[in-house]
Amino acid sequence: MRPSGRKLSEMRPISIETGVTKHAEGSCLIKVGETHVLCTASLEEKAPPFLKGTGKGWVTAEYGMLPRATHTRNRREAAAGKQSGRTQEIQRLIGRALRAGVDTRALGERQITVDCDVIQADGGTRCASITGGWIALRLAVNKLLKSGQISTDPILEHVAAVSCGIYAGQPVLDLDYLEDSEAGTDGNFILTGSAKLIEVQMSAEGATFSRGEMGQLLDLAEAGIAELVAAQKAAVA
Repeated sequence: MRPSGRKLSEMRPISIETGVTKHAEGSCLIKVGETHVLCTASLEEKAPPFLKGTGKGWVTAEYGMLPRATHTRNRREAAAGKQSGRTQEIQRLIGRALRAGVDTRALGERQITVDCDVIQADGGTRCASITGGWIALRLAVNKLLKSGQISTDPILEHVAAVSCGIYAGQPVLDLDYLEDSEAGTDGNFILTGSAKLIEVQMSAEGATFSRGEMGQLLDLAEAGIAELVAAQKAAVA
């Protein structure tokens, strides 16, 4: 039995509210169970220096967690004077994931930065950030298309992410914090809307896993991604 009472293949409730900030070109508040992330997309009319003259644009991401997003207060990283390795790893992951669904040449020499700020954490914050970050990106690109600044849609695919793991000896979908902290195996699956793999992060957290179990987790992830993509489509319709 899962602590939440959910079925093994059951996602947490998904809620997405768009247009939640005044100034960002695209924004949403995504809630996956008790994990809540504010995602904003900001447009700059210039590409990074390494892309100057190439005709290509760039999509990048930044990630942060509010001090009391968790059970106990965490010190702000700005107060420490540097980002943690975890934060750097997660924001690089978000950027890689979102770029996998974008034709950077169609974007032109401009940059979109997706900021993902965790308001409340209960497991799966990087996955919620990727799923919500795509929505913020989609909304920002819609404004470029509507204004005529670009003529071809640079977004090729939906991109979403979900966690899966082995909890109490059974493969489960969309781990919350209690499950994640006790899972024998933990994985993050990032897929496109057409179920193509972008990235898989899998590790044994106390118990090894078989190839067959990995296949079961991938099957769960594909089903979960389908739900998330349906929620994305509804949010930007």
